Amino acid sequence: MLHRLVGDLMTSAVVSVRQDTGFKDVAERLTEHDITAVPVVDEQGHPVGMVSEADLLRTQESQADPGGHLTTAHLLPAERAKAHALTAEGLMSSPAVTARPQWSVVEAARAMARHHVKRLPVVDDADRMVGIISRGDLLRVFLRRDITICEEITRDVFTRTLGLSPGAVTVQVSDGRVTLSGTVPQESLIPIAVRLSESVDGVVDVTHHLRPETAT
Repeated sequence: MLHRLVGDLMTSAVVSVRQDTGFKDVAERLTEHDITAVPVVDEQGHPVGMVSEADLLRTQESQADPGGHLTTAHLLPAERAKAHALTAEGLMSSPAVTARPQWSVVEAARAMARHHVKRLPVVDDADRMVGIISRGDLLRVFLRRDITICEEITRDVFTRTLGLSPGAVTVQVSDGRVTLSGTVPQESLIPIAVRLSESVDGVVDVTHHLRPETAT
């Protein structure tokens, strides 16, 4: 089974800023393009960090409240420095966590979870940015049509991978929920069939009523 690739799902027309881009220009870029974060690139187009709305809001967070109380005491030193930064270089979170176009959606999702980020700049073999992929892009695999998922499981799991004859197993899909019914040559194939079906992009859940051919 081949998962969808980052290169298929990423946004290629990426809004980015340079390290010397000023605070106000970064804020305007986010507002103008209705985005919540922007990659920071160097002169060669290599992503070196990300600036998010949260990074910009630290400036407001550090200001005195209406009662005249300063609010920076709870900020870590690094966050306090960002609160007074004037350029993207000072505002950004770095280094940039990146992905490759040939990564699967699984690899990208794991990288986001591991690094606690919501988006990944996508880089080529020269580490130049060629796109960006977000959590929302990864979720698009769950918008695949039920009939497409059904056809992929029938064709790739049962016919091509397990070598079963067409019709041996009935595959039904409703809102991404898969139900498998029918017979397989041996009982040991049942957990394999279920696991392979679960790995198909867009599958939410798999229920099976499979039985081995030798069962009476």
